[in-house]
Amino acid sequence: MVSTDIALHIARELGVRPNQVEATISLLDDSNTVPFIARYRKEVTGELDEEKIRTIEERTTYLRNLVKRQGEILSSITDQGKLTPELEAAITATTKLQDLEDLYLPYRPKKRTRAMIAREKGLEPLADLIMAQELASGDPLELAAQYINEEKEVITAEVALAGAMDIIAETVCERADIRAAIRKHLWMNAELVTELAVPESEAKEVLTYKEYREPVKRMPSHRILAVNRGEDKELLKVTLATHHDDNISRIAGMVIVRPSIFSETITQAIADGYKRLLFPALEREIRNLLTENAEKQAIKVFGLNLRQLLLQQPLAGHTVMGLDPGYRTGCKMAVVSPTGAVLETSTLYITMSEGQKQKATDTVLAAIKNHGITLISIGNGTASYETEEFAAALINQHALPVHYLITNEAGASVYSASKLAKEELPDLDVSIRGAVSIARRVQDPLAELVKIDPKSIGVGQYQHDVNQKELSGTLTTVVESAVNHVGVELNTASPALLQHVAGVSASIAKNIVAFRDSNGTFRNRRQLLKVPRLGPAAFTQCAGFLRLASGDNPLDNTPVHPESYPLAQAILEKLGFSLSDLANKDHLKTIQAKALQADSAKLAADLAAGEPTVRDILGALAKPGRDPREDLPAPMTRKNVVKLSDIKPGTVVKGTVHNVIDFGVFVDIGIKVNGLIHRSELSSKPFRHPLDIVSVGDIIDVLVISVDEERGRIGLSLKQLSK
Repeated sequence: MVSTDIALHIARELGVRPNQVEATISLLDDSNTVPFIARYRKEVTGELDEEKIRTIEERTTYLRNLVKRQGEILSSITDQGKLTPELEAAITATTKLQDLEDLYLPYRPKKRTRAMIAREKGLEPLADLIMAQELASGDPLELAAQYINEEKEVITAEVALAGAMDIIAETVCERADIRAAIRKHLWMNAELVTELAVPESEAKEVLTYKEYREPVKRMPSHRILAVNRGEDKELLKVTLATHHDDNISRIAGMVIVRPSIFSETITQAIADGYKRLLFPALEREIRNLLTENAEKQAIKVFGLNLRQLLLQQPLAGHTVMGLDPGYRTGCKMAVVSPTGAVLETSTLYITMSEGQKQKATDTVLAAIKNHGITLISIGNGTASYETEEFAAALINQHALPVHYLITNEAGASVYSASKLAKEELPDLDVSIRGAVSIARRVQDPLAELVKIDPKSIGVGQYQHDVNQKELSGTLTTVVESAVNHVGVELNTASPALLQHVAGVSASIAKNIVAFRDSNGTFRNRRQLLKVPRLGPAAFTQCAGFLRLASGDNPLDNTPVHPESYPLAQAILEKLGFSLSDLANKDHLKTIQAKALQADSAKLAADLAAGEPTVRDILGALAKPGRDPREDLPAPMTRKNVVKLSDIKPGTVVKGTVHNVIDFGVFVDIGIKVNGLIHRSELSSKPFRHPLDIVSVGDIIDVLVISVDEERGRIGLSLKQLSK
């Protein structure tokens, strides 16, 4: 491949036009961010979505590295004086790094091998003679005897023949076509076999894999990662099982072109090379590929779950009491205003004596009355069930106009001890900060969860076993995508949230907040240009994603980019309004109705503008200040506690999807433990992954099919409910 072919190759892969890919690559090369390109350069890219743009970015990097590697390899082989027109054509035509490295393998500088030693002893002509396969009669040893050379330690015909066989073994096993054929055969037919490497008493966590085998091509990612973990802990012995004799015969069929006196010699050399060189290398390759694919799947699932979690509908407008449950150290309480300000904190001892429990009751009732609390957010950690019982009893006994919900507190302790938490809540004890986080994350999950390392949020599987660099990169991308999808209120956003806006670095985010603290609230987007280090390029990237609910220009509270303000005003005039009308509540409904009915194609033609941009502006005018999370289901709130003993098979319950993984779905149905819908109970229709059926945050009705009180397990079904 040459660099000019990159756009064409990617276009074929994605099923889009080459000019769309070329335009996208050009925008990326000019340091434009993916969210900005997807939202504000639709005319240039032909309306490619964010996923395709990220794929183009990834594939461009891969293929540019491939082209660079091709150049390095061609240069290396040329320096060796071994480059032929055929080899050059094969190298230039490759589109995969694996195929490229296969072609380079025979020419790659390597440590001294048995074949190299044999060549040094002058045995390559004998190997060439054998591989020519032109002699139908005679004795191989008699021919080998001609190559005896005591000075080079070739003292017998047997030694000469053995050296020639070493050369043949290496040459055959380095042939790109043979490696590709055996690699493909192993991938399609080999099995991964596991056995215990320790006594059963020491291998409880991997007993499932005591005597286990499964075709590699069908092995799901969670089992691959589980096997890898067992192997890393030296609890399992893992091998790749295949029919070695058949593989040797397959290679011989590709190498032996005619009957000759050397057929058996060649076959023996192939068998030696296969067992010593080829199979061990391909076994490592396949194990690595299995792991790579499994990690990609685990990271992808984590990313999709994280996005759904971040985009949960905020329960805005509530004064929230956050409760971080605990036994010995008590339950930490924090009351947070609708804007996130901490109003009151305390420690409640609800699992101790009756006197302490009554004192906790008085504290909570007083807080609810004094602050007008309408929602209680209870962390799902230790003592969560007892805390839920306490809250439910309080609500029912005193007829309080309050609901509660169980909140996933994963990462709250990580946040509490972080530098960011110390900066935000310097006067609060580390334990109380967790309760603040639990309260705030129901008011605005996105704004609060971006403060926590995504790996600590707990919506994945085997996240500690996968490539941490790849995981971090993917999760950072997911957070960036979610933040820019929703948009950020410029006058209230924390540095932690701002740094995920397109074009805004961590240092610029701090500068924005410092500027806001020094100069008061922003009145318009153009003021961003006064922020230190936020120049015109960064402004172009970030401005459209930053909102001002109470700015001077009503367009500042929409996704309309400042560069399109003149066009937005022209559209308003075409609809019969002015910019000031957009800030007039009496006119707003009429503007919204007209924007929804407007013909975007006609407006674009009349105003000599791009139709995608006109369409987006009309959408923004129809719903100024709209939060896209409004379309998602709100989190479930409750007033009554449910006990495990209350749950019986055959009962239909409502729950919230807590986590989606390869083998099923964990659902919070309002009790101490999450129920599991195994993938076999998700749907009677075919599907590839549980994420095709449900997502994190979905509220669903499920059928209870099994309850194991002793082990604290609940089996659920969606499939049986739909019958």
